Amino acid sequence: MALTRRQKEVMDFLADFIDRNGYSPSYEEIASGLGLASLATVHKHIQALESKQYLRRSYNHSRSLEVADRFFTEEKTRQRNAPPEQEIPLMGRIAAGVPVEAIQNQATLHFSDFVGKGSTFALEVRGESMIEDHICNGDFVLAEKTDKVRDGDIVVALVEGSEATLKRYYQQQDGRIRLQPANATMSPIFVNPPDLEIQGRVLAVMRKY
Repeated sequence: MALTRRQKEVMDFLADFIDRNGYSPSYEEIASGLGLASLATVHKHIQALESKQYLRRSYNHSRSLEVADRFFTEEKTRQRNAPPEQEIPLMGRIAAGVPVEAIQNQATLHFSDFVGKGSTFALEVRGESMIEDHICNGDFVLAEKTDKVRDGDIVVALVEGSEATLKRYYQQQDGRIRLQPANATMSPIFVNPPDLEIQGRVLAVMRKY
């Protein structure tokens, strides 16, 4: 039986988590990483994937999920049969200030460099709070789903569970987080860590003319 789209997302998350950490995620980490509403939903997915023989688990150990060989075999087959990844010629550099010599070369720009391992998502920007970082109303940002960020990163932040915003992230000495707009006319937002959820880190900006 083939994987559903959501089951494929669960398997990709599990395989990537185990590869990075050397152990399987807890159900809470799976729910958080995939934006699932409840642990019961996670349990349902795990049971379905186990019945399809994509997962194995030990019932008397915590963090006992193991990705079965079937998943890796099918992934290799899928990648082998996939069409060539999208790329465009990278013809060189062009000055936006003092003119420089236009140089053509044989390099290509791979969009996979921005997409990562399936944890990338896109958002359409609304508002003017990041215009001094050249992120304008109507632009699209590509973000990597992560809660591990550093001072100065542009982040997708959820404030008090309801308000999502795009800002630069800074830790304050008093323990609060400062979400800094890139617009001199706007004030920063100060948030206590329990009221803040980092949902991603911006990788790139796209603009269509």
